[in-house]
Amino acid sequence: MSGQLKEVRNRIKSVQSTQQITKAMKMVSAAKLRRAQDAILQMRPYSQKLQEMLSNIVSSVSGDVSMPLADVRHAERVLLIPITSDRGLCGAYNANVTKLTRQVIDEKYAEQFRKGNVTILPIGKKGYEYFQRLGYKMESNYWNIFSDLSFENVRRAAVYAQEAFLRKEYDRVEIVYSQFKNAATQIFTAEAYLPIPKVEQKAGGKNVDFIYEPSMTELIQELMPKILNTQVYKAVLDANASEHGARMTSMDKASENAGEILKALKISYNRARQAAITTELTEIVSGAAALQG
Repeated sequence: MSGQLKEVRNRIKSVQSTQQITKAMKMVSAAKLRRAQDAILQMRPYSQKLQEMLSNIVSSVSGDVSMPLADVRHAERVLLIPITSDRGLCGAYNANVTKLTRQVIDEKYAEQFRKGNVTILPIGKKGYEYFQRLGYKMESNYWNIFSDLSFENVRRAAVYAQEAFLRKEYDRVEIVYSQFKNAATQIFTAEAYLPIPKVEQKAGGKNVDFIYEPSMTELIQELMPKILNTQVYKAVLDANASEHGARMTSMDKASENAGEILKALKISYNRARQAAITTELTEIVSGAAALQG
């Protein structure tokens, strides 16, 4: 019986230690989430307005204006950019991103994948390790962006995708990431990146008309790459905030589960201890009765 009590005590100490770790990780993630949330909430309206403006320009331009980044071609070669995290312990966050990436391939680019024309450009160590393990064709120079998250590092990945599209190495580029909604909710989405998507004109709607200064060609050449770089940076910031939110929620649930396990273990320990005391008392009474007899 004493061996059983010792085993339960060791389990209680182990669960308490684990609970302390999960609580500490939750607090760290909460602090990081606050900074990441502030960054994406400040960036998102600016980025969305730029994307909307770019799509409107691409949709309304006519004539001889050259826009190679909006050139729609048959999707023979495809580049997918899944954005995961560098670390685990964030629930199903990374699994959902990789699952959505494979779903996009199966539903939209199955034929290209069979021909070996689907390339993965992972951002985040977990995505890099996952697709490397499965033997996917990869561009693996930008997976460690989160080790030094900055606009300049993200811009390098965006510029690579743009230049490769211009060289016709890829005919379609999509970003797979998680949009941050709140600490408990992430919206996993696949977003078209290149060619620049056009805005569908509604029936009876009016075309957006812009006045360009100095000229349409100069503005498009100057603004288009910068807006596309901003789009990727916004997706990375969204993913960063989503990661910390998912980890905070996951660690909170882990702490709650540890509390439930502790409760059950303490009940088990008290029952075993009570049984041991009852047994000892019974033995003492029996021994005393035997002596008197």
